Amino acid sequence: MKTTIVASNSPITVVGGGQVGPDDLKDALQLAPMCVAVDGGANLAVAQGVEIAALVGDFDSVTSETLSRIPSARQFKLAEQETTDFDKALRSVAAPLIVAVGFSGGRVDHQLAALSSLARHPHQRCLLIAGTQLIFLAPPNITLPTRAGDVVSVYPLAAVRGQSRGLEWPLDGLELSPLGRLGTSNRATGALTLSMDRPAALLMVPRDLMQQVAQALLRPDAAGWPALAE
Repeated sequence: MKTTIVASNSPITVVGGGQVGPDDLKDALQLAPMCVAVDGGANLAVAQGVEIAALVGDFDSVTSETLSRIPSARQFKLAEQETTDFDKALRSVAAPLIVAVGFSGGRVDHQLAALSSLARHPHQRCLLIAGTQLIFLAPPNITLPTRAGDVVSVYPLAAVRGQSRGLEWPLDGLELSPLGRLGTSNRATGALTLSMDRPAALLMVPRDLMQQVAQALLRPDAAGWPALAE
């Protein structure tokens, strides 16, 4: 069940307890100054002096010291174990854009679960910072200012079709599938225009395009997919 805990008309940063690069949280907060912590991500946020608007999760990896520094009114314990803490956060936040850090690196199963959560919540525009890459669910239509030679991957989570302009190997007429043809390690020939027929493809682009990608996701022509039925 979806219950909105934090709502904002501006982008929100969601920080998790996975591996976080030295500039990840700072870069995210420059785009999305309000911070929601997911479980152990609160330890990092508090250590860096970041004000936490809300803490969600099962709290199994939050230290007692961290909890003592977050007002109880901002603590939302969601104890059910059927979904991940990142999934809980995506259910709990309403914002035009979510910038997520601390959900890549470390355990591969955690990374895969985070990527699946992007597809489970297709109505959310969520930009995941993952090392040198940005990962997000490809919206129905998007235009990005990629540069010639930029590595662009379109990874299918299910059978999906799309059309593209600005890729060395176009997607037109192809079906991508996790058990068939993949769209990884493509290259941009310039600005990229992409359209997909369903919310089942992850788009991966260079991290240094973060500001431009965020702006593109916020444009009306990049409107997200409808929410999945409960």
